[in-house]
Amino acid sequence: MFTNDKHQATYTDKLNAAVAGFPEIANLSAEELLADNLAIAPPAIKNAVRNNGGGFYHHSLFWNMMAPAPKLQPAGELANAIDTVFGDFDTFKEKLTAAALDQFGSGWAWLTADKDARLFVESTLNQDSPVSFGHLPIIGIDVWEHAYYLKYQNRRKDYVAAWWNIANWEEAMKRFAAANLKS
Repeated sequence: MFTNDKHQATYTDKLNAAVAGFPEIANLSAEELLADNLAIAPPAIKNAVRNNGGGFYHHSLFWNMMAPAPKLQPAGELANAIDTVFGDFDTFKEKLTAAALDQFGSGWAWLTADKDARLFVESTLNQDSPVSFGHLPIIGIDVWEHAYYLKYQNRRKDYVAAWWNIANWEEAMKRFAAANLKS
């Protein structure tokens, strides 16, 4: 079963309730539940797994994707891959920022890696997960209003600009190294 903190309690409780009657999937990780476009979830709970599993999984990642005093840019293999795909870090930053600002309504902006560890910037609606499309989240920006409204009100642009100052590139580099091991 999934554990939670105060913010994730609703996602966690609803995900646990959804999978409780299905012992064949109750012990899978949230990432496993979301994989393969949710093919493993019984139809009766597919939406609950997508929405609550995505909320649980994304927020579990999100707390680790921020740090109080992070490096301001990645290094090593991740930095090299970003330079190869996007040309340089600033261009990548512009693309991820645009994905976050252009997201209509609630969702996420992601740097993800596919099964061959190729990088992409993508966005997902609501709690849809890149994992469901075969992509591994490397780092992401939560652009649901609850992520920024108390401090930034409706100024998503200011929130996204500030997020870059706490992006945890150490965690992103670990996640990219794991993607490379899978490829």
